[in-house]
Amino acid sequence: METSAPIRPLSQFVLKLHSRCDLACDHCYVYEHADTSWKQRVRATPDDVFERVAARIADHAAAHHLDSVQVVFHGGEPLLAGPARIRRAAEALRRALDGHCALDLGIQTNAVLLDGRFCDVFDEFGISVGVSLDGGRAENDRHRRFADGRSSYDRVVRSIGLLREPRYRHLYGGLLCTIDVDNDPLAVYDALMELEPPRIDFLLPHATHDAPPARPGGARAPYADWLLTIHRRWTEQGRPVPVRVFDSVRRMLRGESSLVESIGTDPVDLVVIETDGTFEQADSLKTAYDGAPATGMDVFTHSLDEVAAHPGIAARRQGKAGLSDECRRCPVVDVCGGGLYAHRYRTGNGFANPSAYCADLMELILGIRDAEDEEVDRENSVTTLPGQQDRSPLTEDRIDQLAAGYGDADTVAALAAEQLEITRGLLTAVWERAPRDSRTAAVWRVLAEADQAAPDAVDTVLAHPYVRPWARHCLETGGDGGADVAGLAEVAAASVVRSAGRYPATVRVPVRDGAVRLPGLGRVLVDAADGDEADVTGDAAGFSVSAGGRTLRIAAQGPADAWWQPVRRVGPAGRTVALEDTDPRRDEHQWPPVTRQDDAEVKAWHEDLVAAWDFLDRELPRYVPGLAAGLGTVTPLVPPGDGSDVSGAARQAFGAVGIARPATPVTLALLLAHEFQHVKLGAVLDLMDLFDPDDTRLFHAPWRPDPRPLEGLLQGTYAHIAVAEYWRVLARQGAPGAAGSFARWTRETAEAIDRLAGSGSLTPLGERFAARMAGTVAPWLREVNGD
Repeated sequence: METSAPIRPLSQFVLKLHSRCDLACDHCYVYEHADTSWKQRVRATPDDVFERVAARIADHAAAHHLDSVQVVFHGGEPLLAGPARIRRAAEALRRALDGHCALDLGIQTNAVLLDGRFCDVFDEFGISVGVSLDGGRAENDRHRRFADGRSSYDRVVRSIGLLREPRYRHLYGGLLCTIDVDNDPLAVYDALMELEPPRIDFLLPHATHDAPPARPGGARAPYADWLLTIHRRWTEQGRPVPVRVFDSVRRMLRGESSLVESIGTDPVDLVVIETDGTFEQADSLKTAYDGAPATGMDVFTHSLDEVAAHPGIAARRQGKAGLSDECRRCPVVDVCGGGLYAHRYRTGNGFANPSAYCADLMELILGIRDAEDEEVDRENSVTTLPGQQDRSPLTEDRIDQLAAGYGDADTVAALAAEQLEITRGLLTAVWERAPRDSRTAAVWRVLAEADQAAPDAVDTVLAHPYVRPWARHCLETGGDGGADVAGLAEVAAASVVRSAGRYPATVRVPVRDGAVRLPGLGRVLVDAADGDEADVTGDAAGFSVSAGGRTLRIAAQGPADAWWQPVRRVGPAGRTVALEDTDPRRDEHQWPPVTRQDDAEVKAWHEDLVAAWDFLDRELPRYVPGLAAGLGTVTPLVPPGDGSDVSGAARQAFGAVGIARPATPVTLALLLAHEFQHVKLGAVLDLMDLFDPDDTRLFHAPWRPDPRPLEGLLQGTYAHIAVAEYWRVLARQGAPGAAGSFARWTRETAEAIDRLAGSGSLTPLGERFAARMAGTVAPWLREVNGD
């Protein structure tokens, strides 16, 4: 196809590592469709191809000033290349691109061969792993089998289990599922969700007008029906993970960019490099006709500028101008974009046709649009307070775990998820209070787009414990001035930085106290007056801050220096916490926080936390899963002058505790367990009523001289379960004075539980809590009393 479209740089590259596969999937477009070029390919990519590919990409990136490029290792099955060859490919790319642009590496695999050797290489180079899986065993085994007919399911799920382990979880890129409309869509979705993917892609099986997609029973749009069934379940569940096809349609309906090649009119910036070094167009074209993806170019002879100018690649980058007349007249063309280029093929007129999935794409887009409209209507018809919950993730088992004083990792993670939703609601309420001007609109647009491109990054920022107290303060401050657009900008900038290049953008952030605050990340000291503004720009390699005529460049994993004060992480591997001494919002814990800690004090915190976790693992193991799942931040407090221990938990700052570092790690273990009890119960009280809020009476707590409101008594009682159990451990070890402390705290906790139960103001759930707390303490009380 001849085209006059301007040449645009390429930024996405699929690098084939191996041209054969260890499975024999009957829906594979590489081996089972029209193109047969794989038969002539060298099996494993030679090192000289890696070097030439890396050099070509580096030259292209430098010539076009690209900020980042994405390279996905592919096949065949790329793991057949082996970990050593994959390492050499990654090394060649990293070496060539160093100093030119950021490198985003990924791999798409069937995961049959995945093991720790591969994962260690992926970890070394930050390679995100996408796994192809079509559902549960029955659904997957319709197509994804070995050549001898054996199932691949168990081996793939085992490999996904490896990616779900904490040491490799950050590598888990998501699941890719090819649709088979004969499979139950909800069974497929539920099976995929059980594997906790960070995202899901649903892929239409490649088809053309010459080889049209299956339509059982002559159904008009079975693929749309299949996907919309999942969309309803996904929406009802609160969109628990990104689903790229759904998110892309939603984005396009809002006039934003698509996340997938198969939807939308955005230009395609992708080229494929085969194992022998030949450049090809998108792999999907293999379904059209034999030789369809060929360009006649290779890495040894041709530059990427020449590849970008190839008529076939240019034709796929014309947007609406490259569509058929019928497509351009379609009312959903701006969302659909004509569908995947390969799916338009028909012998005789090539790709100048609507998609073979035209009816499905229209029904899918209209179905999602209608669902979005209905959701808006529901939201507009119901008035709720910010953060109000209309559902609870707490099953009876989880309630009983928490009521007994504990709570496993899943239970506390469920609390954390609900806290995040509350913070999201508060953030939206702050935005709604903000002035409707270009500045607010720009900040909110960055947040919305970052949330689509890198939702995990936004979630991490919003989960920072001191975002919620800031938001509540904004809402409790009268007038529009309480909206604090500067705070919204800080959240947006931190989200961009945490996206690590997935959403590169610049955010203008006001300078406060001589610094730019990035919630949860740290602060950048700048030579600018308060009220001045700084530009924060994030990319894959780190971020920069421009203020006062100077630009400071900070590497993503860079150390602290004269102007960059990052939040340091301390504690044992896998359980590190943020030692928060930078956030001006951290003054939430009754006692004042310390100023920036020096390296020696940070080292002391690290060593004490390692020892404290060791004590908790050995002596108080029932608290450990919840602590590990929910404790993310320790804020150092100013120690009192009398040598007493000081700690606190803030009702609105889930995931954080404030502590003045005590004399011993064992005492630190007590303070962590004690304060996290408050954190858990505060999250429970956001979800359910345990007592009558209209009861304003004051109650005596055995450990305090001043009477307390009912919530204060409940909080203290719950926290002192951990205190009593701690002293029970020390008493059994024969520590001096521990037996007396165990007896005192057990009796006082039991007395407080009785006072709660007898208050007459507990709800049925509150009575259940009191009964479970009593059940935990009762054997200790018998032990103390010698019964």
